[in-house]
Amino acid sequence: MNWLEEVLLVLAFSTRTQVAILLGVLSFIGILIYGCFAVDSFELTGPLAPLTAVIKPYLAHRYEAAAFGALFGFIGVAVKWFRKDQKKLMSAW
Repeated sequence: MNWLEEVLLVLAFSTRTQVAILLGVLSFIGILIYGCFAVDSFELTGPLAPLTAVIKPYLAHRYEAAAFGALFGFIGVAVKWFRKDQKKLMSAW
């Protein structure tokens, strides 16, 4: 059996891995969309108003880092569950 066929077979039968990948992608997209909305609506008033342009890129970077953290965290969980399901499925094969 080819390694690609083995990976696709395990992915087809591993619901936990599929859910982890889906949650990773959805959380990544959701955090980025919420971050764009929050940064665009962020505005300081009064004497601190000129700092708005300086703070917005910093906040956008923070939301991007949080989105990538969530994505890589879920990918790590998916790999962990993939290995467990691979051992279980290939031992029964």
